[in-house]
Parts: sequence; structure tokens; C-alpha cells
Amino acid sequence: MNERQQTLFEFMQQQADKLGMQTLQHIGLTFISLFIAVLVGLPLGIFIARKKRLSGSVLGVAGILQTIPSIALLGFMIPVLGIGAKPAIVALLLYALLPIIRNTYTGITGVDAAVKEAAVAMGMNKWQILFRAELPLAMPVILAGIRTATVINVGVATLASYIAAGGLGEFIFGGISLNNTNMILAGAIPAALLAIIFDFLLSRVQRLNFKKIKSSSYALPVVLVLLSSFYFIPTAYGGKLTAGFTPEFMGRQDGNLGLESKYGLKIHTIVISDAVMYKAAYEKQLDVISGYSTDGRLKAYDLIVLDDDKHIFPPYYAAPIVREDALKKFPELEKTLNLLSGKINDSVMTDLNYRTDYLHQSPERVAKDFLVTNKLYRPAQGGTAGMVRIGSKIFGEQYILTNMYSILIKGYTNYDVSTKTGLGGTKICFDALTNDQIDFYPEYTGTGLLAILQASPDIINKVTKNKDSTYSYVQQEFKKRYEIKWLKPIGFNNAYAIMMREQQAKSLHIKTISNLKRYLNSK
Repeated sequence: MNERQQTLFEFMQQQADKLGMQTLQHIGLTFISLFIAVLVGLPLGIFIARKKRLSGSVLGVAGILQTIPSIALLGFMIPVLGIGAKPAIVALLLYALLPIIRNTYTGITGVDAAVKEAAVAMGMNKWQILFRAELPLAMPVILAGIRTATVINVGVATLASYIAAGGLGEFIFGGISLNNTNMILAGAIPAALLAIIFDFLLSRVQRLNFKKIKSSSYALPVVLVLLSSFYFIPTAYGGKLTAGFTPEFMGRQDGNLGLESKYGLKIHTIVISDAVMYKAAYEKQLDVISGYSTDGRLKAYDLIVLDDDKHIFPPYYAAPIVREDALKKFPELEKTLNLLSGKINDSVMTDLNYRTDYLHQSPERVAKDFLVTNKLYRPAQGGTAGMVRIGSKIFGEQYILTNMYSILIKGYTNYDVSTKTGLGGTKICFDALTNDQIDFYPEYTGTGLLAILQASPDIINKVTKNKDSTYSYVQQEFKKRYEIKWLKPIGFNNAYAIMMREQQAKSLHIKTISNLKRYLNSK
């Protein structure tokens, strides 16, 4: 049964083991960070309730931390803490601090002064007043803060999969990349249910009378520790080598599914964003990674591509795909875009990517330098005959191509250009195209065949024997199904690839994916 016929329930049944493991990881990440946030935030809230002149500064810093975009915060953590659970836990901890500190401060300062005076009159010292009067009375407000922090952490924890920390984000981001709604929902629904369940349970705890039920106060930290331990329950750890695969690669037939079915490859795998995957391999945090054959980081980090000796990766020739109504609206567009046809081979694209990925040159500069060198550059004409909207996915190669097309359109036509870059995975880009939010974007024949058309195994085997038959099939099917035209291929093949550090591959005598399998199976 292919994915187009699968119901959500059938998909979740098929992926039950993986879904269970990711759910446990998600709960664990949420509560490890929450437990540490309580250990830090509760004393800090009590402290600023005593030293009120410091409350504005402390709450201000906590507020600023919460305004940092979550993906950026994770990115800041990587150079210091590497990849995996540690940066994710620290980022989630920082997000949880504000509601816990603020509510502790509000709860303590909101205790009636008469209660405190009575406690003093009874001969209590400041610690007795805190633990016997202030904290029990403030506990409902403090728990409201913990409740808010829990819901925040459940949501933000979906991003942990970008840095190999696991969780339900693996399904969500894989589904976005693969145009697979079932996969998105398989991650999103459990994440939403976790937030609802934990919020409900904490709302019930919040209603308890903590002055009468002191044991509840002691039980809460124990429950948090227990839930935190869920992160370590999954047992899929260990092995000779560790692989880092992107969420998209994990769910593709020309990815991890193909490695398992055609090669029988079983390797300890963590899911990670391609933004940090290459460097993690270079720094020996990963041994094997999925990658792209024209990626500039191959050259930057001394990685080599293992030979796909059983041919699970189809041709991935790049070409612009354009809605046919856009070609009618902009008659000069097709001829202009085809100026790049045949101009960029694999080695040229790798070098261009190296300049952006490793030398950190801007995509605009790299694109213009290439066009100037190849005598394709022309100054902009002015652009008064309409606005062409260009989209791109969220990696350097697409930014370079988008800038090349923008410069060509402005120089060779009287059209203006609007770019919508960084649209995420295949699903987002393709939906933007079909919904008339963009007019074209660069796509790859293999992605068109597998992720968008979701061709049957028979068709895949038939049309992937060479690049021309793959291109011909996607060109015909896109026109028939979507009224979208594939223009002439640019010239390079950015196929999926399995990579290792060159020195490590040589020392282990691994040149092909079959060699890798034999090494993993050897005792």
C-alpha cells in the first residue's frame, strides 16, 4: 500500500514503535528541562520577592531570553554544547524560566501581610515563614507558572529533532519535507495531546490545598524526575557507528527506507538537521551522514561519498518548475530561465556551494560572480511589466539559484522580481506554487518523482534507469496533474548520498554502502 492510500491510523500503526520512542523522548526532554527550570526559577523567584529592587532586572532578562526565536536559540547552543540532548535541554530550560520566576515572585509577594505578621508573632523564623506559610499559600500561583512552562516546553521540544535530540519533531519536519500529511499529523497530534493532558493534570494539582496535603509538595519533584527519565528509556542506542540522517531522509524510499530494504543496513541512527549534520561528522560526533552530492561542505569537512552500488538514489537533476499560467502571464520568462540550462555541472555547483556554506560569501555575490564569469550578467532594466515571484527551499544551493534567476529576469526582461526564500521543505514550496503564492522555484527530478508524485515502486524502477527517462516522466506527469511545466535542466545532479570522513572510511576500508553494511555486521 502506498502513502496516498494510507489513512492516518494505518500510518501510525505502521510506525507505532518509532512513534512510541519519540513520544517518550518528547516527554523526557520536556520534563528534564522543566525540573531544572523549577530548581533554578523557584529560588530565583523567592530571592527577588525578598529583594524587590532586583525583580525588574531578573524578570527582564528572563523575558528577553523567551523572545529569542527557538531555532536561533538552539543554534546558539551548538558551538558550546554540541548536538543532542544538552543544547535542547538548556534551550527549553531558558524558555521555561520566565513563567516560573514570575509566578513565584507574584505568589510570594501576594501573600497577605497579616498572615506573615501572625507567623512572626507565633515565633517563626524567616525559613519557617517561607515553608509553612508563604509557599503553601503561593503554590497555586506557582503551579500556574509551571503549567504554562510545561505547555511551552511541549511545543518548543518539537524543534529538538533539528539538533539530534529526538522527539516528535522528527515526524513533523520529515512530513513537511516529504509532502506527507500523515507523517506531519503523526507527530503533531501526539504533541498536542501531551500539551492538553499535562495542562489538565497540572490544573487538577493546582486546585489542591497544599496547607493540608503537604505530601503533594514532596511528591511533585519525584514525579518530575520520573517523567524526566523517559528520555533515557528508549534502547536504540549503541553500535559500532552512529549515523545522522535528516527527517526527510528517514522517511524516503531513496533514503533510510531504501537502505534498510535494499541493503539491509541497520545502523544506530539519530535524526538531525542538515544545517549542523556536516559539522557534527567533521567533529566526530557522527560517523555516517546523509547528504547531497553537490554540497560544498563535502570539500570543507573532508568527507567522501560512499558508492551507491545498489542504486537506491534516483537522478536528482535540478530544473525550474513553473505554473503554466505564469508562463502565459510572463511570455519572456521561460526563455530567460533556460539561459542557465546546461551551464552548471556537479563540480561547478559544489564549488558555488562551498563558497556559501564554508567561506560564508553571500548567495547574491556568488550568483552574480558566476553570471559575470559566464557572460550572462546584464544590469537590471527597471521592471515595470509585472512582478515574478520566486520561491526557494531552505538551503544554500537554492538561495544561489534563486539569486541567479532574479538577476537574469531583471537583466533580460522588463519584469520585476519578488523572492520568497527559505520556504522550508518540499511540501511548503510546492503548496506555495500550486496555491499561486509563487510563480516558480528550482526543484529536483528525484524529489518530483518520489515526494510529490509519490510514484509506485514499478514506475520508480522503470524510470530511474537514466536521468532522461526520470526527467521525461516528471515533466509529463506534472503537466497532466498540476499544469506545471519543468523547464530545461540546469545541468547538475544533486543526489542524495551517504558520506563518511575520508580518513575514517579509508581506515575501515569502506568505499561503498555494501562495504559499510559488511563492516557493521562483522564481529
